[in-house]
Amino acid sequence: MKKKLTLLFLLFVNMTAFAQGPKSPTLPNLPSVTVTVGGTPTNAQLTTTLAILLIITVISIAPAILVLMTSFTRIIVIFSLLRSALGTQQSPPNQILIGLALFMTFFIMQPTFTSAYNNALKPYMSGNIGYQQAIEKGIQPFRQFMYSEIIRHKNGDSLLIFTKYRKLPNPKSLSDIPTSVLIPAFVISELKIAFKIGVLLYIPFILIDMVVASILLAMGMIMIPPVMVSLPFKLLLFVLVNGWDLVITGILNSF
Repeated sequence: MKKKLTLLFLLFVNMTAFAQGPKSPTLPNLPSVTVTVGGTPTNAQLTTTLAILLIITVISIAPAILVLMTSFTRIIVIFSLLRSALGTQQSPPNQILIGLALFMTFFIMQPTFTSAYNNALKPYMSGNIGYQQAIEKGIQPFRQFMYSEIIRHKNGDSLLIFTKYRKLPNPKSLSDIPTSVLIPAFVISELKIAFKIGVLLYIPFILIDMVVASILLAMGMIMIPPVMVSLPFKLLLFVLVNGWDLVITGILNSF
């Protein structure tokens, strides 16, 4: 019994020594870190902070500017109506239609973008004007574009909707229209134009659907969906008349 206790004691001592291992070296004292709250920022720090806030603001509202103040709205609505008229559901995919609409927007709006860059962004980056003047001069080409499209397509009633609500006098020129009124009026005008073009796109495809439905009804094939049969004929018609070229040409000529 004593031998067993002696063996257990020696085993416990060895395990304890193994668990402890060699002593770790003492770590050197780390330098202390202090954080100071408060203080007066310098002019350079303020300028950098304002520039960062301005960039973040522009990035956050850039999609809204692109959609509502450019030709993108009309183009993407026409593409959506065209796909619905063809009855192809998800073909072409949304990514392709949006990408094509974006590149067409850049192509159509290139003079406007160039004018905004030369008159606003470039002088601001050079330090010749302040950010307030840059915003005013940068938005002016977009205001001219929106106003010219409204007047060209005779959608001045869209402006009257918002001016009457604000109890403003009837606008006689662009300077009489605030930007908060011009942007929604331009969006409504673009939707009107897009729907008018969409009606013209629907007419030939509706005729094909009606003819196919009449033929299937006369043949007694009631259980066959007319859309399934008319889809190849609509695609064939669209290809034979070179439909994409006609649609793109019509969109470009509408601006």
